[in-house]
Amino acid sequence: MDDTDRAEAVLTAGEREQLESFLHDNRVEVAALLDGLTEEQARRRLVPSLTTLLGLVKHAAFVERVWFDVALAGRSRREVGLPDSVDESFALADEDTVASVTALYREAWSASVEVAAERTLDDLAVHNRRGPVSLRWIHLHMIRELARHAGHGDILREQVLSA
Repeated sequence: MDDTDRAEAVLTAGEREQLESFLHDNRVEVAALLDGLTEEQARRRLVPSLTTLLGLVKHAAFVERVWFDVALAGRSRREVGLPDSVDESFALADEDTVASVTALYREAWSASVEVAAERTLDDLAVHNRRGPVSLRWIHLHMIRELARHAGHGDILREQVLSA
């Protein structure tokens, strides 16, 4: 996947290109949270919740699948292998590694891009608990969610690397 910064290149582009560029840049930021970390560093818990750097990236894969595969494409959580609750999406299994979770996230990200490419910004996702939302809303929500998690991850990463 292309990890170049795209938002600066679309200053006067259309709405869709700008939304997709900002979303892409946040996806890149989330994926980069694990760059160069040891397995122990990626799993280190610095807060009482299940939030770890590895858990944040695993959760981001969950969020991609929930919004694009489930809400937009209409697949079931079971079909795409997702837990029932958001909290479970942060939980780490023994087999979760920096490499496996990075691959999981990039696979979910790629699938999301494919699902979105087949639709317009006004197309509705009808398979979610809120009721129908547009692809435009999903893009905006994902930008907000991934930016928040990238920020959390930046702080955790700084703490982990300074220890």
